[in-house]
Amino acid sequence: MHITLTGATGFVGERLLARLQADGHTLRLLARKAHAAIPTTIWDSSKAVPAEALVAADAVIHLAGEPIAQRWNEAAKARIRNSRVEGTRQIVDAIGRMDKKPAVLISASAIGYYGSRGDEVLTESSKPGDGFLPEICIEWEREAVRAEAMGVRVVLPRIGVVLGKGGGAMAKMLPPFKAGVGGTLGPGTQWMAWIHLDDLVGLLAFALDTPAIKGPMNATSPNPAQNTEFTRQLAKAIHRPALFPVPEFVLKLLFGEMASVVLGSQRVLPAAAEKAGYVFAHPHLADALELVVS
Repeated sequence: MHITLTGATGFVGERLLARLQADGHTLRLLARKAHAAIPTTIWDSSKAVPAEALVAADAVIHLAGEPIAQRWNEAAKARIRNSRVEGTRQIVDAIGRMDKKPAVLISASAIGYYGSRGDEVLTESSKPGDGFLPEICIEWEREAVRAEAMGVRVVLPRIGVVLGKGGGAMAKMLPPFKAGVGGTLGPGTQWMAWIHLDDLVGLLAFALDTPAIKGPMNATSPNPAQNTEFTRQLAKAIHRPALFPVPEFVLKLLFGEMASVVLGSQRVLPAAAEKAGYVFAHPHLADALELVVS
């Protein structure tokens, strides 16, 4: 299969790129900088996608976007919105200009769609939440779904907290825990919808090859955990105490409005993926964390 991929230099994208190559697919990247070994079309997400990027593409996987884990101000919010909403719009507009369109567009979204929902169990059929991230996710997904009217199957992986070596959430979590100053965040009762990097890559590859998967697909483990349990399991995995809880007001001082992501509660289940037959390699938190820290 010929696949055009954005976000290939990111934490998830690098691992997905390796998986797609191992599976024998032919890749073209859409990126700001050229890749040393793979054909790349240079692209600024605020501008039109060059036609050459999608020629002969059987599938498009769109992962690129400004990091959400930063202190939010108006400029940062604009970058986050534009990189996701405008970037996706440009890709779908380019698909619309193609004579032969790809069979599938996999356009990354996020569990931020749901907002903070306490103990409520959330599946793909749950309504969106309120606030900045839900609004971004709604717009982001709306742009991608336009491709359905063009005859393209659209998959919207709503990605949770990604656990893997060398980046993602663990790059920020591990240093304080290894120093013995880790602890619960805020009340600790908030639910964390996590997924091991291997399973996220596996789910994306599965969605690529599974016509039954359409629309939203929660890319999370079937076993979300409350922050207190996550903290306990992480401390156990690295054989360190977790004695220093971080109060809510400190998180708000450190991160401003973005603290809502850390404090938000999202008990998300991957109903669509499991219904379609995906079997998780690392469904349990303790095992996933052991793999990450080993």
